[in-house]
Amino acid sequence: MEKISKILSVIDPTVEDQPGLRRAAWLAKSCGAELELLVCYYNEYLSGDRLFDSPSLEKARSEVIANQEKHLEELAEPIRQDGVVVTTTATWDHPLYEGIVRQAIASGADVVVKDTHHHSAVTRALLTNTDWNLIRTCPVPLWLVKPHELADPPVIVAAIDPMHQHDKPAALDDEILQLSKLIGERVSGVVHAFHSYDPRIAVATATANAYIPVSLPFDEIEQQMHEDHEKRFNEITTFHGLDEEHAHLVAGLTHEELPAIAENLKADVVVMGAVARNRWKRLFIGATAERTLEHLPCDLLIIKPDWFQTPVESKTHEAA
Repeated sequence: MEKISKILSVIDPTVEDQPGLRRAAWLAKSCGAELELLVCYYNEYLSGDRLFDSPSLEKARSEVIANQEKHLEELAEPIRQDGVVVTTTATWDHPLYEGIVRQAIASGADVVVKDTHHHSAVTRALLTNTDWNLIRTCPVPLWLVKPHELADPPVIVAAIDPMHQHDKPAALDDEILQLSKLIGERVSGVVHAFHSYDPRIAVATATANAYIPVSLPFDEIEQQMHEDHEKRFNEITTFHGLDEEHAHLVAGLTHEELPAIAENLKADVVVMGAVARNRWKRLFIGATAERTLEHLPCDLLIIKPDWFQTPVESKTHEAA
């Protein structure tokens, strides 16, 4: 991605505070991008699904959507006064994640921004079913926002996997770093790269190999693994112009080390690839990824591989 031209901000009509909208407006102004505010609304009692549809139900749906549009315009006005071009869209769609994906595709959004749920007793993001489904199905970068203020300058951590241990295509690391740098340049932020590896994998592989002597020094196995990861990690970070101070190679489990370094660096957003694929090329979220995403103390920006095609189908007709 060379430019962020269109940002889709998902509005929750059931709450007053909209941290995702604030983040999207900040990003739009920083990037000179157009901002679209979206409400996807659905009520099964007005849908006509339980009973035969009727003109009165159709009128009720139209009135609900009109009220949502009015609310969106009220949210949009102060952002427009700040110099951002803002459009508003209220749709009748269900389930929520599918409605968001359909609108993202229809509007040509470069980034989708949405709130995550937050509990004051914990620092982590609490992802909902809608969040997880968007991670699996949204074809454009997905920015999940926690209710916190950004630092000045904001800190961006690009989590890459140059050894492709999770069957992640090589090009995705370049996309992660390119988007991280693009955002960093637009918001005057600081970009770091992160990669972790588990040395126990090398030891377990060696001990399982009948041709390797039992007396093989495990510290040499771990050192060789470190050198292999370091070589690949340095190649890609150097190519993208990141110096040693902003490149972090760590021995350990990703779901432990990435949240820890995000905390230490006081990261504002972690940029990650989603996440793996099976032989049918369908994205899925593994247990390690789930633990990592849930425990990050900051915003998440999730990017898909080039080959990804969303399973969400377009609507063939309007319900209202």
